[in-house]
Amino acid sequence: MRQCAKRRSDRGQSAVVVVAVVAVLGAGLVTALADFGAGAQDRVRAQSAADAAALASLHGGRASAAALATRNGGVVLSWQRRGGDVVVVVRVGRSTATARASDQP
Repeated sequence: MRQCAKRRSDRGQSAVVVVAVVAVLGAGLVTALADFGAGAQDRVRAQSAADAAALASLHGGRASAAALATRNGGVVLSWQRRGGDVVVVVRVGRSTATARASDQP
């Protein structure tokens, strides 16, 4: 009789472990998704800031590029004028983006 009573009291013990493991895995998944989403957002913002900075710098130079990148949450890492083209590299968060603009037809 003692063994039957002991078996009944052990019932459901593995459920606690399974719930704990699922909770830890779920928390890890949520953290990974949040990090991925933040990275994707930084990439989009970096490209937008680089595009805007490149276009602004066609007529305003490096100062206009830096000002526009800053307004978009970025920092100009590199600015070059090559003939009629301007190439700008901007960093936002952990992402960098390059944009080229030209005033030539």
